[in-house]
Amino acid sequence: MSESTADETADTADGGASAGRPEPKLETVLITGCSSGIGRATAKAFNDEGWLVYATARDTDDITDLAEIGCETAELDVTDRGQVERVVDRMVDESGRIDCVVNNAGFAQMGPVEDVPTEKMHKQFDVNLYGPHRLARAALPHMREAEQGTIINISSALGRITFPGSGVYSSSKFALEGLSDALRGEVAEFDVDVVVVEPGPVETAFYERADDEIDGLPRSDAYSDLYEMYDDANLVSGGGPMSVGPEEVADTILNAASSTEPDARYPVGTGTKYFIMARFLPDSVRDTLFRLVQKFAT
Repeated sequence: MSESTADETADTADGGASAGRPEPKLETVLITGCSSGIGRATAKAFNDEGWLVYATARDTDDITDLAEIGCETAELDVTDRGQVERVVDRMVDESGRIDCVVNNAGFAQMGPVEDVPTEKMHKQFDVNLYGPHRLARAALPHMREAEQGTIINISSALGRITFPGSGVYSSSKFALEGLSDALRGEVAEFDVDVVVVEPGPVETAFYERADDEIDGLPRSDAYSDLYEMYDDANLVSGGGPMSVGPEEVADTILNAASSTEPDARYPVGTGTKYFIMARFLPDSVRDTLFRLVQKFAT
């Protein structure tokens, strides 16, 4: 008996339980920024759990290994509305559904607010805030129609509390958190969830790129102490004792996507939870602490 005949016999032996039925559709997830770090780890985590993963990056050459393990891949620059709409349409056309969107693509424009040109601030918001907004607008009609879905926005501990030198980056994440809170209330009646994941320092190349953004600024002498603190103390480094691996963040994202009643926010890492609690301190106390940190770091 051939293998296919044996399979057909097994299908009909239980009264035709699976004969003629379509294969069950896999849950689907669209993940942005999969070329490295959290995005790559998240694509692998969902794929390992049997989800149909659409892993995206600005350059698909960077995610060929994800295609090799079974992920669908696509070119996606989240600042390009046309690309966003085409990827979502492709996903729905091919799979018939879109269960989860993970808005992970982002970068950190660090540096004193005065030294960051407005054009760089616009770029920061275009990726970190407008990008997730574009994805949400493209995906939500399908989720509302299906009356299910989860949008997961990757924020940061710096989306709840900021410090000198992180103003531009933090403001984009503060805005993303506000957008998420409003959206969560708007789509709850359609059984669509909106979740914010808040990592602290993560062991990825993200912080190396943040250092590059600082190096690219026209540095003014007025903030030499602040620049020295970043250069010497490596304040935004993802390699410190409070850092977590990208896999831990990916597991948190997967758990949120798999939950029938996810939390609104998921801080990742014990250090992150304590850091975020500093927002409850009086402003004067928090400002004093930051000045002390800056003094001793330089």
